Amino acid sequence: MSVQSRLDEYYDVVIIGAGPVGGYLGWSMRKLGHSVLIIEEHSEIGRPFQCAGLVNPGAMERVPMEDTVLTPIWGARINSPNGTTVDIGSPERVRTWSVCRKKFDEGVVRLAVESGANIILNSKPTNIVIEDNFAELSVDVNGTIMQVRCALVCGCDGAHSWVRREMKMGRPKEMMIGYQVEVTGYNGSEGQLDMFTGNDIAPGFFAWAIPSGETTRIGMWSRADLLSGKSCEMLVDNLMNSSIWKSRFEHCNIIGRFGGPVPSGLLKYPLGERVALFGDASGACKPTTGGGIGTGFDQVDLLAPKLSAYMNNDTLGKEKMKALVKNLEPLRKKLNRARALRDAFLTEASDEELERVFMVWSRPEVTKIINESGEIDNPIPLGIRLLKEVPEFRSLATKAASAIIWS
Repeated sequence: MSVQSRLDEYYDVVIIGAGPVGGYLGWSMRKLGHSVLIIEEHSEIGRPFQCAGLVNPGAMERVPMEDTVLTPIWGARINSPNGTTVDIGSPERVRTWSVCRKKFDEGVVRLAVESGANIILNSKPTNIVIEDNFAELSVDVNGTIMQVRCALVCGCDGAHSWVRREMKMGRPKEMMIGYQVEVTGYNGSEGQLDMFTGNDIAPGFFAWAIPSGETTRIGMWSRADLLSGKSCEMLVDNLMNSSIWKSRFEHCNIIGRFGGPVPSGLLKYPLGERVALFGDASGACKPTTGGGIGTGFDQVDLLAPKLSAYMNNDTLGKEKMKALVKNLEPLRKKLNRARALRDAFLTEASDEELERVFMVWSRPEVTKIINESGEIDNPIPLGIRLLKEVPEFRSLATKAASAIIWS
């Protein structure tokens, strides 16, 4: 991959952040005929590692990154607070992919660079000035401030997006916290991830154990207001050493630790005059899983062609860009409905209520429905089917029912 050591005076698109969404956006813009510069603050792509490393089939279909797969995940063992386990999935159908995120990120960014995008590392923007006909960025390149002009600035710079803060574009609705360790020696089941629930493990959310080749990623996520003074590290330690599942972890050896924020809830206006936010920077993480690659790719597919047309016509003004936000409304609605389901069945449920939900899920006829209609990326069809076909499910979740029907 060719890395630039200098900047041209002008690009059509400057992308801040060389993660998978930034790389996919750069590749898309190059295919649409635009000059592209990608600016990355770190010295290498794919570091620091801050995610569980799952890529859904819909995202994988859009980028040829199958060689980055460590483990195909076909199913899950979902565990209740008191020990009820529901097995879902079948080896005949892969539900998601556990990947090497460094190789995946590098591969997606390479698509952009090999299609003609420029990339510069160890660099970060320090100022943006929006003019009538261009945006001007001041960029710190290895300690030297350089100027570059462009038609469009795209923030793909993560949960704490500098672009979002600099342009005062608001905050995501929720900011979760995730923490995980990478271990050897976990007693798991090949091709299945494990999910653990309970207030002592992941208040309002869940913990996980994800196979990743020769190792396993074990972690949890939650919101700060639900942690009651505990740290995520303490809760993972509790899962591994004190929970009813501790025997699965007794031979584990920790070889890495990772953590980071998980922003969820699309900004009201992730588009402004000559500025657009994508992925985590815009609050596009899924509220049910925390995943952001697929939704980030969705944003690019929805917006890139229209932004390209706006650039060609030089119509990137504030009102036109705000009007473009309507193209994101189906995605926003989908994420809001998923959050309502999560709140009703997980975030706002006590351990006792969760146990009752698991007792319904564990019935063979209900597990069959989950296997037929359950999708990691879109829980809404499953929710609707369960509400229609399982009377106990309806009585457990009137809040979710109204959210699915009316939101």
